[in-house]
Amino acid sequence: MDNIIKVGMADLQVSTHPGVLTTLGLGSCIGIALYDRSTKIIGLAHIMLPSSLQARNNTNVAKFADTGIVKLLEDMVKLGACRSKIVAKLAGGAQMFAFNQYSDLVRIGSRNAVSSKEKLMELDIPVISEDTGGNYGRTIELYSDDGRLVIKTIGYGTKQI
Repeated sequence: MDNIIKVGMADLQVSTHPGVLTTLGLGSCIGIALYDRSTKIIGLAHIMLPSSLQARNNTNVAKFADTGIVKLLEDMVKLGACRSKIVAKLAGGAQMFAFNQYSDLVRIGSRNAVSSKEKLMELDIPVISEDTGGNYGRTIELYSDDGRLVIKTIGYGTKQI
């Protein structure tokens, strides 16, 4: 497949079928993969932080779960996606470093996962599978033909969700 679109950190992309969206090195960041089962339109966001409301510099909507998911959805609908047929898969949100378990500021990975799920629920987008948490990075690929999300890790192999 040659239509592979790379999604950078704090970035998002959408694609019509046939296409593959990929993002590298998800640590505490979350990859939010959206798939429209009817049109096979896909979208992928690589978000870094849970909320744009807690940031002074929040001009990049793709950086935050609350604004990135909304923009991703809008871009997919513009391409012709049917909003009611879109499902979500999540990957990432790792705890990359060992810190005091109770310090919320450093638990950015789990906060990213929670805030992504809350926003998707608010938008009525079901999360049908996820591979979040742990203490290792992930590279993900989202395929438009069937919506599969391939997750590659160092030391933990490759799997599909």
